[in-house]
Amino acid sequence: MESWKIYTKTGDKGETSLIGGKRVPKYHLRIEAYGTVDELNSFVGLIRDHDINPHYKNILLQIQECLFIAESLLAKDETDKKIQLPCLKESDISLLETEIDIMNDELPVLSNFILPGGGMAASNAHVARCVCRRAERIIIALSEKLPVQEIIIRYFNRLSDYFFVLARKLAYDNGAGDIIWKARACD
Repeated sequence: MESWKIYTKTGDKGETSLIGGKRVPKYHLRIEAYGTVDELNSFVGLIRDHDINPHYKNILLQIQECLFIAESLLAKDETDKKIQLPCLKESDISLLETEIDIMNDELPVLSNFILPGGGMAASNAHVARCVCRRAERIIIALSEKLPVQEIIIRYFNRLSDYFFVLARKLAYDNGAGDIIWKARACD
Protein backbone atom coordinates (compact mmCIF):
# COMPACT_ATOMS: atom_id res chain seq x y z
CA MET A 1 0.00 0.00 0.00
CA GLU A 2 1.33 3.42 -0.97
CA SER A 3 1.59 5.87 1.91
CA TRP A 4 -0.08 9.26 1.78
CA LYS A 5 2.33 12.17 1.57
CA ILE A 6 1.61 15.60 2.98
CA TYR A 7 3.59 17.30 0.25
CA THR A 8 2.28 17.42 -3.30
CA LYS A 9 4.73 19.96 -4.75
CA THR A 10 1.80 21.58 -6.61
CA GLY A 11 2.19 24.76 -4.57
CA ASP A 12 5.92 25.19 -5.10
CA LYS A 13 5.35 28.07 -7.49
CA GLY A 14 3.11 30.05 -5.13
CA GLU A 15 -0.31 28.82 -6.20
CA THR A 16 -2.90 26.60 -4.56
CA SER A 17 -6.26 25.13 -5.53
CA LEU A 18 -9.68 26.17 -4.35
CA ILE A 19 -12.33 23.52 -3.78
CA GLY A 20 -13.35 22.85 -7.37
CA GLY A 21 -9.81 22.91 -8.72
CA LYS A 22 -9.37 26.57 -9.71
CA ARG A 23 -5.74 27.65 -9.15
CA VAL A 24 -5.11 30.96 -7.38
CA PRO A 25 -2.06 32.64 -5.86
CA LYS A 26 -1.45 31.77 -2.22
CA TYR A 27 -1.95 35.43 -1.30
CA HIS A 28 -5.48 35.45 -2.80
CA LEU A 29 -8.08 36.96 -0.47
CA ARG A 30 -9.96 33.63 -0.32
CA ILE A 31 -6.78 31.91 0.91
CA GLU A 32 -6.17 34.70 3.42
CA ALA A 33 -9.75 34.33 4.68
CA TYR A 34 -9.82 30.59 5.18
CA GLY A 35 -6.20 30.56 6.38
CA THR A 36 -7.10 33.01 9.14
CA VAL A 37 -10.12 30.89 10.06
CA ASP A 38 -7.76 27.90 10.24
CA GLU A 39 -5.49 29.89 12.57
CA LEU A 40 -8.53 30.67 14.74
CA ASN A 41 -9.48 26.99 14.77
CA SER A 42 -6.04 26.15 16.13
CA PHE A 43 -6.44 28.68 18.95
CA VAL A 44 -9.85 27.22 19.77
CA GLY A 45 -8.17 23.82 20.09
CA LEU A 46 -5.65 25.41 22.45
CA ILE A 47 -8.43 26.76 24.68
CA ARG A 48 -10.14 23.36 24.62
CA ASP A 49 -6.92 21.70 25.78
CA HIS A 50 -6.98 23.65 29.05
CA ASP A 51 -8.48 22.26 32.24
CA ILE A 52 -11.83 24.02 31.85
CA ASN A 53 -15.48 23.11 32.39
CA PRO A 54 -16.41 20.17 30.11
CA HIS A 55 -19.44 22.13 28.89
CA TYR A 56 -17.14 24.80 27.44
CA LYS A 57 -15.03 22.07 25.83
CA ASN A 58 -18.15 20.68 24.15
CA ILE A 59 -19.23 24.10 22.87
CA LEU A 60 -15.68 24.79 21.62
CA LEU A 61 -15.71 21.48 19.73
CA GLN A 62 -18.98 22.50 18.06
CA ILE A 63 -17.39 25.84 17.18
CA GLN A 64 -14.41 24.05 15.63
CA GLU A 65 -16.78 22.04 13.47
CA CYS A 66 -18.47 25.27 12.33
CA LEU A 67 -15.08 26.81 11.61
CA PHE A 68 -14.25 23.87 9.33
CA ILE A 69 -17.55 24.42 7.53
CA ALA A 70 -16.74 28.12 7.14
CA GLU A 71 -13.26 27.28 5.84
CA SER A 72 -14.71 24.98 3.19
CA LEU A 73 -17.29 27.58 2.13
CA LEU A 74 -14.60 30.25 1.87
CA ALA A 75 -12.30 27.89 -0.07
CA LYS A 76 -14.91 26.97 -2.68
CA ASP A 77 -14.53 28.25 -6.22
CA GLU A 78 -17.67 30.37 -6.53
CA THR A 79 -18.05 29.45 -10.22
CA ASP A 80 -18.35 25.71 -9.47
CA LYS A 81 -22.05 25.10 -8.86
CA LYS A 82 -21.82 21.28 -8.72
CA ILE A 83 -19.96 20.88 -5.44
CA GLN A 84 -22.22 20.59 -2.40
CA LEU A 85 -20.67 21.55 0.93
CA PRO A 86 -22.00 21.52 4.48
CA CYS A 87 -23.57 24.78 5.63
CA LEU A 88 -23.69 27.06 8.61
CA LYS A 89 -27.17 27.30 10.12
CA GLU A 90 -29.09 29.88 12.11
CA SER A 91 -28.97 27.40 14.99
CA ASP A 92 -25.15 27.77 15.04
CA ILE A 93 -25.58 31.50 15.70
CA SER A 94 -28.38 30.86 18.22
CA LEU A 95 -26.11 28.49 20.14
CA LEU A 96 -23.49 31.23 20.49
CA GLU A 97 -26.12 33.74 21.63
CA THR A 98 -27.54 31.31 24.19
CA GLU A 99 -24.09 30.54 25.57
CA ILE A 100 -23.21 34.25 25.74
CA ASP A 101 -26.42 34.95 27.68
CA ILE A 102 -25.84 32.08 30.13
CA MET A 103 -22.26 33.18 30.85
CA ASN A 104 -23.24 36.86 31.07
CA ASP A 105 -25.89 36.02 33.69
CA GLU A 106 -23.11 34.58 35.88
CA LEU A 107 -20.74 37.55 35.44
CA PRO A 108 -20.77 41.00 37.02
CA VAL A 109 -22.03 43.80 34.80
CA LEU A 110 -19.18 45.22 32.77
CA SER A 111 -18.79 48.96 33.27
CA ASN A 112 -15.13 49.42 32.30
CA PHE A 113 -12.77 48.37 29.58
CA ILE A 114 -10.82 45.29 30.59
CA LEU A 115 -7.32 44.12 29.75
CA PRO A 116 -6.75 40.64 28.34
CA GLY A 117 -5.58 38.16 30.96
CA GLY A 118 -6.92 36.19 33.88
CA GLY A 119 -5.13 32.88 33.39
CA MET A 120 -3.89 30.91 30.42
CA ALA A 121 -7.31 29.72 29.23
CA ALA A 122 -8.80 33.23 29.49
CA SER A 123 -5.79 34.76 27.75
CA ASN A 124 -6.07 32.24 24.92
CA ALA A 125 -9.78 33.09 24.59
CA HIS A 126 -8.77 36.76 24.22
CA VAL A 127 -6.30 35.78 21.48
CA ALA A 128 -9.07 33.79 19.77
CA ARG A 129 -11.30 36.88 19.97
CA CYS A 130 -8.65 38.98 18.22
CA VAL A 131 -7.99 36.38 15.50
CA CYS A 132 -11.75 36.01 15.03
CA ARG A 133 -12.11 39.77 14.50
CA ARG A 134 -9.28 39.69 11.95
CA ALA A 135 -10.97 36.79 10.16
CA GLU A 136 -14.21 38.76 10.14
CA ARG A 137 -12.49 41.80 8.59
CA ILE A 138 -10.89 39.66 5.88
CA ILE A 139 -14.18 37.88 5.15
CA ILE A 140 -15.96 41.23 4.81
CA ALA A 141 -13.23 42.47 2.44
CA LEU A 142 -13.64 39.26 0.43
CA SER A 143 -17.43 39.75 0.33
CA GLU A 144 -16.93 43.11 -1.37
CA LYS A 145 -15.14 41.39 -4.27
CA LEU A 146 -16.63 37.88 -4.41
CA PRO A 147 -19.80 36.16 -3.21
CA VAL A 148 -19.74 35.20 0.49
CA GLN A 149 -22.75 33.84 2.30
CA GLU A 150 -24.10 36.50 4.67
CA ILE A 151 -24.48 33.95 7.48
CA ILE A 152 -20.69 33.53 7.56
CA ILE A 153 -20.20 37.20 8.37
CA ARG A 154 -22.90 37.10 11.06
CA TYR A 155 -21.41 33.93 12.55
CA PHE A 156 -17.96 35.49 12.93
CA ASN A 157 -19.39 38.67 14.40
CA ARG A 158 -21.23 36.67 17.07
CA LEU A 159 -18.30 34.33 17.58
CA SER A 160 -15.95 37.16 18.56
CA ASP A 161 -18.55 38.26 21.14
CA TYR A 162 -18.63 34.69 22.42
CA PHE A 163 -14.85 34.61 22.87
CA PHE A 164 -14.92 37.92 24.77
CA VAL A 165 -17.53 36.65 27.22
CA LEU A 166 -15.83 33.24 27.44
CA ALA A 167 -12.54 34.95 28.32
CA ARG A 168 -14.26 36.84 31.14
CA LYS A 169 -16.00 33.68 32.38
CA LEU A 170 -12.80 31.66 32.33
CA ALA A 171 -11.03 34.43 34.27
CA TYR A 172 -13.79 34.40 36.88
CA ASP A 173 -13.80 30.59 37.03
CA ASN A 174 -10.05 30.84 37.62
CA GLY A 175 -10.55 33.32 40.48
CA ALA A 176 -8.85 36.15 38.61
CA GLY A 177 -11.86 38.17 37.49
CA ASP A 178 -11.66 41.15 35.18
CA ILE A 179 -8.49 43.20 34.93
CA ILE A 180 -9.85 46.73 34.73
CA TRP A 181 -8.07 49.17 32.43
CA LYS A 182 -7.35 52.41 34.24
CA ALA A 183 -6.93 55.32 31.87
CA ARG A 184 -3.83 57.36 32.50
CA ALA A 185 -4.34 61.07 32.99
CA CYS A 186 -2.62 63.36 30.54
CA ASP A 187 -0.48 66.07 32.11
